[in-house]
Amino acid sequence: MEIEIYADVICPWCYLGKRRLDEALASYQGEVTVRYRPFQLDPSPVPEPRPLVAALGAKFGGPERARQLVDHVTRVAAADGLPLNYERAVIANTFDAHRLVSYAAEHGRAAELVDALYQAHFQHGVDVGSREALATVAGEIGLDSADARRFLDSDERVADLAAELAHARDLGITSVPTFVLAGKYAVSGAQEVPTLLAALTEVEQRELAAR
Repeated sequence: MEIEIYADVICPWCYLGKRRLDEALASYQGEVTVRYRPFQLDPSPVPEPRPLVAALGAKFGGPERARQLVDHVTRVAAADGLPLNYERAVIANTFDAHRLVSYAAEHGRAAELVDALYQAHFQHGVDVGSREALATVAGEIGLDSADARRFLDSDERVADLAAELAHARDLGITSVPTFVLAGKYAVSGAQEVPTLLAALTEVEQRELAAR
């Protein structure tokens, strides 16, 4: 079964959703192929990084509301063993980060890079919109950081990524994470592990019955 994960690397619910999917797959007996599909929560340019909490306040109705949202997702993620350090996180445009994921996929390291990018953003305050920082993260998981930087400084995969982002919009995906199973069935949100396992099993049964 193919699982397509539409997500953004600055989305805390996507981080949590991936962790829960990984746990579900560890218990699932079927064979799966996971593909990472790009989605941008905000495609706006970011001239320079600034504190994420302040940016969320401007977007969601003030600092108090932003703090409520941040505290809620931090508590939920902590219960699953994921520390979110919003005091260090900075806002970033993730277009190049998604390009780098496609680069890592060509080297069989997409899952590792996605995890590393989540950790860089949510735990270490790394600017994942910076090509220099992205190349460093690539090097930390065993990719050639110099070649990764060369790739990011080129126009490779720029048009392809723009087309993929447009395709996500055409599919009607407006929130992430969204998991598309077997190219037909969508599961939205950071669902609990039992829910994901049930969805995997049901889709497997449907696909077998359709053969």
